[in-house]
Amino acid sequence: MASSKRKTASLKQDIQLLGEVLGDVLRRQEGEEIYELVETIRKLSKSARSGKIKSRKKLESLLGSLNVYDMERVARAFNHFLALSNLAEQQHRIRRRRAHQVESGASTQKGSIEASLQTLLDAGLDKGLIAATIADLEIELVLTAHPTETRRRTVQHLHLEIDRLLRERDLHAMTPREEDAHRRDLHRVISTGWATDEIRPERPTPEDEVRGGLAAVEQILWDALPRYLSEIDTAMREHLGEELPLDATPVRFGSWMGGDRDGNPNVTPQTTARACTLGRWMAADLYWRAVDELRQKLSMNDCGDELRALVGEAWEPYRELLRTLRDKLDDTRLALEAHLEGEIEPNCHVIENVDELLNPLMVCWRSLHECHHDGIARGKLLDLIRRVHAFGLSLVTLDIREDASRHVEALDSLTQAAGLGSYARWGEKRRREFLLSQLEGGEPLVDTAFWRGEGEAPAQTVAEVLGTFRVAAEQPPGVLGAYVISMAKSPSDVLAVEVLQREARAGCATHPGTRPQRVVPLFETESDLDAAPATIASLLAIPWVQADLRETHGDRLEVMIGYSDSAKDAGRLAAAWALYRAQEGIAKECQSRKVHLTLFHGRGGSVGRGGGPTHAAILCQPPGSIQGSLRVTEQGEMIQARYGRPGIAVRTLELTTTAVLEATLVDGIRPKKAWRTRMDALSETSRNSYHSIVRDHPEFVNYFRTATPENELALLNIGSRPARRRGGGGIESLRAIPWIFAWTQTRLMLPAWLGLGDALAEAMEGKKASREVAEMEQNWPFFRSTLDLIEMVLAKALPDMNARYDEVLVPPMLRSIGRDLRGRYALTVEHLLEMRGRDALLETNPMLRDSIEARNPYVDPLNLLQVELLRRLRELPAHAPERGEVRDALLVTFNGIAAGMRNTG
Repeated sequence: MASSKRKTASLKQDIQLLGEVLGDVLRRQEGEEIYELVETIRKLSKSARSGKIKSRKKLESLLGSLNVYDMERVARAFNHFLALSNLAEQQHRIRRRRAHQVESGASTQKGSIEASLQTLLDAGLDKGLIAATIADLEIELVLTAHPTETRRRTVQHLHLEIDRLLRERDLHAMTPREEDAHRRDLHRVISTGWATDEIRPERPTPEDEVRGGLAAVEQILWDALPRYLSEIDTAMREHLGEELPLDATPVRFGSWMGGDRDGNPNVTPQTTARACTLGRWMAADLYWRAVDELRQKLSMNDCGDELRALVGEAWEPYRELLRTLRDKLDDTRLALEAHLEGEIEPNCHVIENVDELLNPLMVCWRSLHECHHDGIARGKLLDLIRRVHAFGLSLVTLDIREDASRHVEALDSLTQAAGLGSYARWGEKRRREFLLSQLEGGEPLVDTAFWRGEGEAPAQTVAEVLGTFRVAAEQPPGVLGAYVISMAKSPSDVLAVEVLQREARAGCATHPGTRPQRVVPLFETESDLDAAPATIASLLAIPWVQADLRETHGDRLEVMIGYSDSAKDAGRLAAAWALYRAQEGIAKECQSRKVHLTLFHGRGGSVGRGGGPTHAAILCQPPGSIQGSLRVTEQGEMIQARYGRPGIAVRTLELTTTAVLEATLVDGIRPKKAWRTRMDALSETSRNSYHSIVRDHPEFVNYFRTATPENELALLNIGSRPARRRGGGGIESLRAIPWIFAWTQTRLMLPAWLGLGDALAEAMEGKKASREVAEMEQNWPFFRSTLDLIEMVLAKALPDMNARYDEVLVPPMLRSIGRDLRGRYALTVEHLLEMRGRDALLETNPMLRDSIEARNPYVDPLNLLQVELLRRLRELPAHAPERGEVRDALLVTFNGIAAGMRNTG
């Protein structure tokens, strides 16, 4: 295998090349003076980060003296360099994967399908069992539009072009002329990027987000998924002697874009209806193109009897059959496009059942095999068949999410209108009794006139909820996924949605054979997570629920757990333990009822919101909680980070699949009773420490809002959803994403580590506790992984840079809070290193440590510029004309720091 130095050298060469081209672009488009200014700042920053105090003071003085125009140009230069470095690192990941495959004959890379199969075989598992488990895997990656993707789609397209050019350098040995042409192409794209405003002029609409999510499927996942399934098939043939069945769909995709109504008033029933139609239209368009391409390739004249009976004496039978299918797809595409445009839909057949698409393809498959054209069948045709099974007729299944309180409000309106009293005032027992009586045959609560759009309309908020249920009832099969209930607390929250579904389906269902959406309670806060097992036990004890699960959902239940709000509520360590215990308890209740559980993990990209390496995160879940099925959110910038390049997407799919496979077949480490007791103590101390600052300190909210750009983040047009669930309020009213984004910008990363230091300090005081914690770190993957992630965040933090924010922005009477937090950071690092027996953070991961240290000198100027721009913006009068320029420059620093830190929220 090539040496690590050689691999690192390739990465450095790419970064150097991109940096040189960016420098050329700066000279040409901005002039020598700006180029020299950027170079001076870069050199000062590197010197300052190496520890030279004079360089730091000089850097602060220089940046503070710049006019706003120069500030914006400097910020853009560092922003672009960091974004280009990210592209180089992504290409390096692909390069490393290919190196494993080329030099080993078959990939032995950790998490690869080959390595996973070999691990399972070495453990003595039966080949047939492994093959059957792979075929039955049900993994769904749910794309969400949480406001963490700072880059415009235009910029993302340019990055894809740069990625293609970097890939060419790896795949082709270039002549000197080709090298020159390649550099000119890079210059052209980077120059276009520099001339393009990377800041969105307006906040995206929910429909913009829908189109962006579908674009990720169209541009990357459409090709990446069949490519990956082919790799699984090849590995299974080699290691297991079996192939992946045609209809196997180990991985599918869902979406919240256009369906997530929780706290987003911009997502209306009409938004959800258009999201469904857009998905169906894009699917029809992609299938049309794929069928047309396949039709060009299947030019042979011989065919099987089944195909001949369908096309008669047609000279080119495959083309004739596929022409008919292509025409149906064209009709479908035209009808859906007319629907989107609000025009009269043409009188033509619209494909609404996946079998209409799949059956002709299977006829071709069987005919090709009958005529001994197996190799031809396993090309484009196989890819298309696998796509149909995985993507269905809408590419992604759309989840709908709404807060439980909105359902209570809707039912309260209906019961009062019906003269039954106030549902909102009833206790849980009476609510259940009423809801079950409705589900078991009660008279409809909603008049049919409402579903026809006639009669007296209810209050706007109630009409929105009922309108969403109407849209859901009107969708064809396979378009919708789960109905997720935020802030679920009791069985009545689930039954309420079942009743509202029943009402809508009885009043306006247009596809009677379509199943209702599965209803998924979401447990988010620490207290709700603690109560979740009992809530699920109570739900499963209801006879109607038992019958419905059996008859409608095949004895399958889905439960969602939220990482973001639980971490904001209790701190990262306490939240991680609460999530672990909740999964254990929920899984136990389902197993006792013989109900198959699918856990839906609502994770973010950052560690503070449950993010982290996919493979390790899945393998650290409680034993027995993953039984061949898993759903997980992919949020904001993580969609681009994990699926934005074909090679990266394939690797992400591989890591997810192999982790679920291994977690299903190999029983993980179960925590000892002593470990659980110790974890309870660590969690309690950590939570109390976290609360003592975030909840109980009387001036913490004021400090937070002056020391971070939390208020100014609203200026960044990166999502359709408001930053707060409600106006005003403290930290509890703030969404988890801006909470973490703000601390990431100031380099303290507080949400991911606050509380851990006190917990470890307490544990290290006693010999027994210290010994137990060391044993847990050594032998319990969940605990070790949690510490690994927090250690990574601590390594990204820069207390000295955070202190600059306090020095410039925070009133003197509040600065003691910042000093206390930075002191807690230092103690957290000290106790973590002592407990782990290490001298420095990331001592066992030098590549990551070097990457962070290499980035810091390029992120530091952005932080210092941000501090100065925040000061100027806050001092300017509300209507000062120069506020616009200062604001725009500030927004560039947000993007640049996010690129440098590799995540936002």
